[in-house]
Amino acid sequence: MTAVTFETSTLSGVGRLAIPFHEDVRGCFSKVFARSVLDDLGIPFQIDEVYWSTSHCGVIRGLHFQNPGSAVAKIVFCTQGRIHDVVLDLRDGSPTYGQIAEFELTPTTGAVVVPAGFAHGFEVLEGPAITCYLQDGPFSSQGDAGVRWDTAGIGWHIEEPIVSDRDRALPDFAAYQSPFRLDGTTHAL
Repeated sequence: MTAVTFETSTLSGVGRLAIPFHEDVRGCFSKVFARSVLDDLGIPFQIDEVYWSTSHCGVIRGLHFQNPGSAVAKIVFCTQGRIHDVVLDLRDGSPTYGQIAEFELTPTTGAVVVPAGFAHGFEVLEGPAITCYLQDGPFSSQGDAGVRWDTAGIGWHIEEPIVSDRDRALPDFAAYQSPFRLDGTTHAL
C-alpha cells in the first residue's frame, strides 16, 4: 500500500495530504484519516468534530476561522465534485502574513491541512461538491469569524459567485486586526 505524504506549501504547517486512492471494477476506496500516520508526518491532530457541506457550482464559502480561545485546526476533503481550496495566513509577525496557499481538491487528490491561525475558504468549480472537515476542537459561535472572500487578493475563478449574506458582511482583510501571533500567543480582541 502506498504511503500518505505531506506536500508542504509556502505557508508553514499548511499543505496537502496526498492520500492513496484505490479504484477497481467495484468503485473506489481510501482511508482518509489515521492518527498514527499524521503523528509520523509530524502533524499532531485529534478529531473533535466532523462536518460536511454540499455546495452548488459557483458557490464561494469563506474565508472562515475561529478566534483564539476557540481556534481550531482542520483537515479538509472534497468527496464529490471539484473545489479550489484556499488558505490565508492570519498570524501577525509571520513572514507569510496575508499570503495564500491554493489547492485543487477532488475525491482523489487528498486533503488540505489548515492549522489554527489561518482562514479557510473554497469555490466550487464542479458541483455539487461535498466537502468534509475534520476539526480538532468544537465549533464556537462566540469565536466564529472571517474575512471577506474578495479582499485578500485571491484569484477566484468564478466572476459572480453565490455567497451567503454572512460572508458578504465579513470585514475586509485590509481592515482586519489579527489576534493571532506567529509565536502562538494572541493579541487581545
